[in-house]
Amino acid sequence: MKRLTTAGIAALLTACLASFTLHAQSDREVTAAQVDQWMEDLSNWGRWGSDDELGTLNLITPQKRVAATRLVESGISVSLAHNYTVDPSSVEPAPFEQEVSTIEAPLHAAMERVSFSYHGLLHSHLDSLCHILKNGQMYNGFSADTITENGCEKLDIVGVKEGIVTRGVLLDIARLKGVDYLESGTPIYIEDLEAAEAQAGIRVEPGDVLFIRTGRWSVPPESFGLSSGIHASVVPWLKERGVAILGGDYANEVSPSMVDGNLLPVHELTIVALGMRLFDNLDLEAVAAEAARQNRWEFMLTAAPIPVEGGVGSPMNPIATF
Repeated sequence: MKRLTTAGIAALLTACLASFTLHAQSDREVTAAQVDQWMEDLSNWGRWGSDDELGTLNLITPQKRVAATRLVESGISVSLAHNYTVDPSSVEPAPFEQEVSTIEAPLHAAMERVSFSYHGLLHSHLDSLCHILKNGQMYNGFSADTITENGCEKLDIVGVKEGIVTRGVLLDIARLKGVDYLESGTPIYIEDLEAAEAQAGIRVEPGDVLFIRTGRWSVPPESFGLSSGIHASVVPWLKERGVAILGGDYANEVSPSMVDGNLLPVHELTIVALGMRLFDNLDLEAVAAEAARQNRWEFMLTAAPIPVEGGVGSPMNPIATF
């Protein structure tokens, strides 16, 4: 993977801002005012009570979990995580550090210490609901004051400690378009998702975890940083369909996606307004291949975070079982 230096990041951001001017001319333009309005119109604040910290995970009911287990037919399981790299040359500073040592007494063994910095564009992870704020507030109106040097007092990753078991649905947009991967900066719209549903003969339903494949891991390394992904105009559709978690092979939203200073409007609308967690930087190549082989685009999805108290998210290895 190409080394991403500080200067490279600056150049990348400059390119993003320059290319945003072109995207802003789209007839699907979403303004800052529209984002603010959707923050109110789409809000799930109070829907499950004033103290709720689960958000759209409430849509994964016991009945939904039982139904998901009935999707297992062949017993084939596939990981949806990208391998964590220990190569320090891949990104600067290194987001993953590994120290391996050996001891000989009283037991001959290899020991290990690892350090993660997983929020970003490289490692597979799940965002906590305290990860993104809007106007000093998080989902359900919890204040920024509840985030301290000790972590998130509200909406942390421990709220997902019991794990996620539900139906996973894969919509393969690269396959829909007949390409190995979407060109960097390609937006995905509602009509694309519904066309992928029609192609797969499936419909996204309440409590599903929706995975959207762009083919990111087939993209040439020099293109990393400018991602394809959903357009902000898709978020009302996610609310309407009752998606529990959204997952993608990059940061889920098209980049550049800045809306009048809002760097990641999809993150704001999903995490803060809807209370919807995001799986970022998944590797959907293997599950897409297996889904195509079986011609089955639904599966039982299982995932469990590392329950770090106050955690803003967690490295993840979600599993699809067909």
